[in-house]
Amino acid sequence: VQLQASGGGLVQPGGSLRLSCAASGSIFSSNTMGWYRQAPGKQRELVSTITSGGSTNYADSVKGRFTISRDNAKNTVYLQMNSLKPEDTAVYYCNFRQLLTFYWGQGTLVTVSS
Repeated sequence: VQLQASGGGLVQPGGSLRLSCAASGSIFSSNTMGWYRQAPGKQRELVSTITSGGSTNYADSVKGRFTISRDNAKNTVYLQMNSLKPEDTAVYYCNFRQLLTFYWGQGTLVTVSS
């Protein structure tokens, strides 16, 4: 499985960005897609996940501000990020899981700064 992420960039505090990640390759109907992030000097952490059935999970730090969604026909996951804060600055990694195997995208940098 290959993952291609896009949508990062520089945004001011309070602004919005949308990340996208398309999966390709041998994809089964049952899978989970999501986003993790890693800030400088910190460990990679979960941001949000969504199953192929539509069940979602969010880190407490992003609840109410970020929304994850997916298009199963396109094998694509989206992360709409609103009310961004400087502490959201990180490299965001797309994640794909199926049959107990994890796959990672190349990472996209999100910088929240005035």
